[in-house]
Amino acid sequence: MFQLTHANKTLDLAAPVVMGIVNVTPDSFSDGGAFTCFERACQHVDNMVSQGALIIDVGGESTRPGAAEVTVAEELERVIPIIEYTAKTHDVWISIDTSKPEVMEAAVNAGANMINDVRALQAPGALAMAASLDVPICLMHMQGDPQTMQNAPIYEDVVDDVTAFFELRIAYCEAAGIERERLILDPGFGFGKTLAHNYRLLAMLPKLHEFHLPLLVGMSRKSMIGNLLGRDTEQRLAGSLAAALIAAQQGAQIIRVHDVTETVDVLKVMSATMAQL
Repeated sequence: MFQLTHANKTLDLAAPVVMGIVNVTPDSFSDGGAFTCFERACQHVDNMVSQGALIIDVGGESTRPGAAEVTVAEELERVIPIIEYTAKTHDVWISIDTSKPEVMEAAVNAGANMINDVRALQAPGALAMAASLDVPICLMHMQGDPQTMQNAPIYEDVVDDVTAFFELRIAYCEAAGIERERLILDPGFGFGKTLAHNYRLLAMLPKLHEFHLPLLVGMSRKSMIGNLLGRDTEQRLAGSLAAALIAAQQGAQIIRVHDVTETVDVLKVMSATMAQL
Protein backbone atom coordinates (compact mmCIF):
# COMPACT_ATOMS: atom_id res chain seq x y z
CA MET A 1 0.00 0.00 0.00
CA PHE A 2 1.35 3.41 -1.01
CA GLN A 3 0.82 6.84 0.47
CA LEU A 4 2.23 10.30 -0.15
CA THR A 5 3.39 12.41 2.77
CA HIS A 6 4.45 16.04 3.01
CA ALA A 7 4.63 18.05 6.21
CA ASN A 8 1.38 17.23 8.03
CA LYS A 9 -0.47 15.96 4.94
CA THR A 10 -0.96 12.33 3.95
CA LEU A 11 -2.62 11.00 0.80
CA ASP A 12 -3.67 7.36 0.83
CA LEU A 13 -3.15 5.61 -2.53
CA ALA A 14 -4.78 2.30 -1.57
CA ALA A 15 -7.36 3.10 -4.26
CA PRO A 16 -6.67 5.14 -7.42
CA VAL A 17 -7.03 8.91 -7.00
CA VAL A 18 -7.74 11.61 -9.57
CA MET A 19 -5.33 14.44 -10.31
CA GLY A 20 -7.10 17.40 -11.93
CA ILE A 21 -5.23 19.46 -14.51
CA VAL A 22 -4.97 23.26 -14.33
CA ASN A 23 -3.03 24.55 -17.32
CA VAL A 24 -2.35 28.26 -16.77
CA THR A 25 -1.00 28.50 -20.31
CA PRO A 26 -2.11 30.05 -23.61
CA ASP A 27 -1.01 27.08 -25.73
CA SER A 28 -1.70 23.72 -24.05
CA PHE A 29 -3.08 21.17 -26.52
CA SER A 30 -6.51 20.77 -24.93
CA ASP A 31 -7.36 23.81 -22.82
CA GLY A 32 -4.73 26.38 -23.80
CA GLY A 33 -5.96 29.87 -22.95
CA ALA A 34 -9.02 28.62 -21.07
CA PHE A 35 -7.63 29.39 -17.62
CA THR A 36 -5.11 32.21 -18.13
CA CYS A 37 -7.58 34.50 -16.33
CA PHE A 38 -6.94 34.20 -12.58
CA GLU A 39 -10.61 34.18 -11.61
CA ARG A 40 -11.45 31.53 -14.19
CA ALA A 41 -8.53 29.36 -13.09
CA CYS A 42 -9.64 29.62 -9.46
CA GLN A 43 -13.17 28.62 -10.42
CA HIS A 44 -11.74 25.65 -12.31
CA VAL A 45 -9.85 24.59 -9.17
CA ASP A 46 -13.04 24.94 -7.11
CA ASN A 47 -14.96 22.82 -9.60
CA MET A 48 -12.40 20.03 -9.76
CA VAL A 49 -12.13 19.81 -5.98
CA SER A 50 -15.92 19.64 -5.63
CA GLN A 51 -15.96 16.93 -8.30
CA GLY A 52 -13.56 14.72 -6.34
CA ALA A 53 -10.01 15.56 -7.45
CA LEU A 54 -7.63 14.85 -4.57
CA ILE A 55 -4.62 16.40 -6.33
CA ILE A 56 -4.57 19.65 -8.32
CA ASP A 57 -1.72 19.78 -10.86
CA VAL A 58 -0.80 23.37 -11.78
CA GLY A 59 1.31 23.98 -14.87
CA GLY A 60 2.55 27.21 -16.42
CA GLU A 61 4.44 25.90 -19.45
CA SER A 62 2.90 23.81 -22.19
CA THR A 63 4.64 20.50 -22.95
CA ARG A 64 2.58 19.65 -26.02
CA PRO A 65 4.59 18.56 -29.09
CA GLY A 66 6.40 21.57 -30.54
CA ALA A 67 5.70 23.79 -27.54
CA ALA A 68 8.01 26.75 -26.96
CA GLU A 69 9.78 27.28 -23.64
CA VAL A 70 8.81 30.12 -21.31
CA THR A 71 10.99 32.13 -18.96
CA VAL A 72 11.22 31.43 -15.24
CA ALA A 73 9.60 34.79 -14.48
CA GLU A 74 6.67 34.13 -16.79
CA GLU A 75 6.09 30.66 -15.41
CA LEU A 76 6.18 31.95 -11.83
CA GLU A 77 3.72 34.71 -12.69
CA ARG A 78 1.31 32.12 -14.05
CA VAL A 79 1.44 29.41 -11.38
CA ILE A 80 2.17 30.99 -7.99
CA PRO A 81 -1.14 32.87 -7.60
CA ILE A 82 -3.11 29.68 -8.37
CA ILE A 83 -1.05 27.61 -5.94
CA GLU A 84 -1.51 30.21 -3.19
CA TYR A 85 -5.26 30.35 -3.83
CA THR A 86 -5.62 26.56 -3.80
CA ALA A 87 -3.57 26.18 -0.62
CA LYS A 88 -5.65 28.80 1.19
CA THR A 89 -9.09 27.57 0.10
CA HIS A 90 -8.91 23.78 -0.27
CA ASP A 91 -7.56 20.85 1.73
CA VAL A 92 -6.16 19.00 -1.28
CA TRP A 93 -2.73 18.05 -2.53
CA ILE A 94 -1.15 20.57 -4.88
CA SER A 95 1.30 19.49 -7.56
CA ILE A 96 3.57 21.84 -9.50
CA ASP A 97 4.09 20.72 -13.08
CA THR A 98 7.53 22.13 -13.89
CA SER A 99 11.12 21.27 -14.76
CA LYS A 100 12.67 24.51 -13.51
CA PRO A 101 14.36 24.46 -10.08
CA GLU A 102 13.42 28.06 -9.37
CA VAL A 103 9.75 27.31 -10.00
CA MET A 104 9.92 24.16 -7.87
CA GLU A 105 11.24 26.15 -4.91
CA ALA A 106 8.78 29.03 -5.22
CA ALA A 107 5.84 26.67 -5.73
CA VAL A 108 6.62 24.58 -2.64
CA ASN A 109 7.08 27.77 -0.61
CA ALA A 110 3.67 28.92 -1.88
CA GLY A 111 1.95 25.71 -0.79
CA ALA A 112 2.66 22.97 -3.35
CA ASN A 113 3.04 19.47 -1.91
CA MET A 114 4.69 17.64 -4.79
CA ILE A 115 6.70 18.12 -7.98
CA ASN A 116 5.59 16.70 -11.33
CA ASP A 117 8.54 16.90 -13.72
CA VAL A 118 8.25 15.77 -17.34
CA ARG A 119 12.06 15.89 -17.56
CA ALA A 120 12.58 13.67 -14.50
CA LEU A 121 14.90 16.18 -12.76
CA GLN A 122 17.34 16.30 -15.67
CA ALA A 123 17.33 20.10 -16.08
CA PRO A 124 20.37 21.85 -14.58
CA GLY A 125 19.90 22.28 -10.84
CA ALA A 126 16.61 20.39 -10.69
CA LEU A 127 17.94 17.29 -8.93
CA ALA A 128 19.63 19.24 -6.13
CA MET A 129 16.62 21.51 -5.70
CA ALA A 130 14.18 18.61 -5.51
CA ALA A 131 16.40 16.90 -2.95
CA SER A 132 16.33 20.00 -0.76
CA LEU A 133 12.56 20.50 -0.82
CA ASP A 134 11.53 17.22 0.85
CA VAL A 135 8.35 16.68 -1.19
CA PRO A 136 7.20 13.73 -3.32
CA ILE A 137 8.44 13.86 -6.90
CA CYS A 138 6.98 12.36 -10.06
CA LEU A 139 9.62 11.32 -12.59
CA MET A 140 8.27 11.11 -16.14
CA HIS A 141 9.84 9.41 -19.13
CA MET A 142 10.21 11.49 -22.28
CA GLN A 143 12.29 10.73 -25.35
CA GLY A 144 13.82 13.99 -26.54
CA ASP A 145 12.09 17.26 -25.58
CA PRO A 146 8.72 18.84 -26.38
CA GLN A 147 10.14 20.54 -29.47
CA THR A 148 11.34 17.29 -31.06
CA MET A 149 9.84 14.35 -29.16
CA GLN A 150 7.31 13.34 -31.81
CA ASN A 151 9.80 13.38 -34.69
CA ALA A 152 9.76 9.64 -35.45
CA PRO A 153 10.54 8.25 -31.96
CA ILE A 154 12.33 4.89 -32.03
CA TYR A 155 12.88 2.27 -29.32
CA GLU A 156 14.41 -1.19 -29.29
CA ASP A 157 11.55 -2.08 -26.95
CA VAL A 158 9.57 0.78 -25.45
CA VAL A 159 8.79 -1.04 -22.21
CA ASP A 160 12.37 -2.15 -21.64
CA ASP A 161 13.72 1.29 -22.54
CA VAL A 162 11.33 3.09 -20.20
CA THR A 163 12.19 0.62 -17.44
CA ALA A 164 15.92 1.20 -17.94
CA PHE A 165 15.35 4.96 -17.86
CA PHE A 166 13.59 4.71 -14.51
CA GLU A 167 16.32 2.50 -13.08
CA LEU A 168 18.86 5.19 -13.95
CA ARG A 169 16.81 8.16 -12.73
CA ILE A 170 15.95 6.45 -9.44
CA ALA A 171 19.66 5.77 -8.89
CA TYR A 172 20.50 9.43 -9.54
CA CYS A 173 17.77 10.55 -7.14
CA GLU A 174 18.94 8.25 -4.37
CA ALA A 175 22.55 9.35 -4.89
CA ALA A 176 21.40 12.97 -4.52
CA GLY A 177 19.76 12.17 -1.19
CA ILE A 178 16.16 11.78 -2.34
CA GLU A 179 14.52 8.95 -0.44
CA ARG A 180 13.06 6.29 -2.71
CA GLU A 181 9.75 6.58 -0.86
CA ARG A 182 9.35 10.11 -2.23
CA LEU A 183 9.31 8.96 -5.87
CA ILE A 184 6.40 8.42 -8.26
CA LEU A 185 6.83 7.11 -11.82
CA ASP A 186 5.02 8.25 -14.98
CA PRO A 187 5.72 6.34 -18.24
CA GLY A 188 5.00 9.49 -20.23
CA PHE A 189 2.19 8.59 -22.59
CA GLY A 190 2.45 10.79 -25.68
CA PHE A 191 5.93 12.07 -24.85
CA GLY A 192 8.17 10.74 -27.60
CA LYS A 193 6.00 7.71 -28.41
CA THR A 194 4.11 6.52 -31.45
CA LEU A 195 0.55 5.23 -31.22
CA ALA A 196 1.86 1.66 -30.99
CA HIS A 197 4.38 2.61 -28.29
CA ASN A 198 1.63 4.19 -26.17
CA TYR A 199 -0.67 1.20 -26.28
CA ARG A 200 2.13 -1.27 -25.63
CA LEU A 201 3.08 0.75 -22.55
CA LEU A 202 -0.52 0.72 -21.39
CA ALA A 203 -0.83 -3.02 -21.93
CA MET A 204 2.45 -3.69 -20.11
CA LEU A 205 1.96 -1.18 -17.30
CA PRO A 206 2.18 -3.91 -14.61
CA LYS A 207 5.88 -4.38 -15.50
CA LEU A 208 6.58 -1.00 -13.90
CA HIS A 209 5.33 -2.33 -10.56
CA GLU A 210 8.72 -4.01 -10.20
CA PHE A 211 9.98 -0.70 -8.81
CA HIS A 212 7.44 -0.87 -5.97
CA LEU A 213 6.62 2.82 -6.42
CA PRO A 214 3.32 4.58 -7.18
CA LEU A 215 2.46 5.02 -10.85
CA LEU A 216 0.97 8.19 -12.32
CA VAL A 217 -0.58 8.09 -15.78
CA GLY A 218 -1.83 10.89 -18.00
CA MET A 219 -3.68 9.97 -21.18
CA SER A 220 -6.61 12.37 -20.96
CA ARG A 221 -7.62 13.76 -24.39
CA LYS A 222 -4.19 12.96 -25.86
CA SER A 223 -3.45 12.11 -29.47
CA MET A 224 -3.13 8.41 -28.57
CA ILE A 225 -6.92 8.61 -28.05
CA GLY A 226 -7.70 10.95 -30.92
CA ASN A 227 -5.57 9.24 -33.55
CA LEU A 228 -6.89 5.80 -32.67
CA LEU A 229 -10.54 6.87 -32.75
CA GLY A 230 -10.39 9.66 -35.30
CA ARG A 231 -11.69 12.17 -32.74
CA ASP A 232 -10.93 15.84 -32.22
CA THR A 233 -9.76 16.93 -28.76
CA GLU A 234 -13.22 17.81 -27.47
CA GLN A 235 -14.58 14.41 -28.59
CA ARG A 236 -12.12 12.21 -26.68
CA LEU A 237 -13.97 11.76 -23.38
CA ALA A 238 -15.07 8.16 -23.92
CA GLY A 239 -11.63 7.08 -25.07
CA SER A 240 -9.97 8.93 -22.19
CA LEU A 241 -12.24 7.20 -19.68
CA ALA A 242 -11.50 3.80 -21.21
CA ALA A 243 -7.76 4.48 -20.94
CA ALA A 244 -8.14 5.67 -17.33
CA LEU A 245 -10.07 2.54 -16.39
CA ILE A 246 -7.54 0.23 -18.01
CA ALA A 247 -4.67 2.03 -16.26
CA ALA A 248 -6.43 1.77 -12.91
CA GLN A 249 -7.11 -1.91 -13.47
CA GLN A 250 -3.41 -2.29 -14.29
CA GLY A 251 -2.53 -0.83 -10.92
CA ALA A 252 -1.95 2.89 -11.58
CA GLN A 253 -2.43 4.90 -8.38
CA ILE A 254 -2.80 8.45 -9.78
CA ILE A 255 -4.90 9.24 -12.85
CA ARG A 256 -4.19 12.72 -14.29
CA VAL A 257 -7.22 14.06 -16.18
CA HIS A 258 -9.14 17.03 -17.53
CA ASP A 259 -12.58 15.50 -16.89
CA VAL A 260 -12.73 14.90 -13.14
CA THR A 261 -16.41 14.06 -12.57
CA GLU A 262 -16.54 11.36 -15.19
CA THR A 263 -13.22 9.80 -14.17
CA VAL A 264 -14.18 9.74 -10.49
CA ASP A 265 -17.42 7.95 -11.45
CA VAL A 266 -15.54 5.35 -13.47
CA LEU A 267 -13.11 4.66 -10.64
CA LYS A 268 -15.93 4.38 -8.09
CA VAL A 269 -17.66 1.73 -10.20
CA MET A 270 -14.38 -0.14 -10.61
CA SER A 271 -13.62 0.00 -6.89
CA ALA A 272 -17.11 -1.19 -5.94
CA THR A 273 -16.74 -4.12 -8.29
CA MET A 274 -13.26 -5.06 -7.14
CA ALA A 275 -14.43 -4.97 -3.50
CA GLN A 276 -16.69 -7.94 -4.24
CA LEU A 277 -13.86 -10.18 -5.45
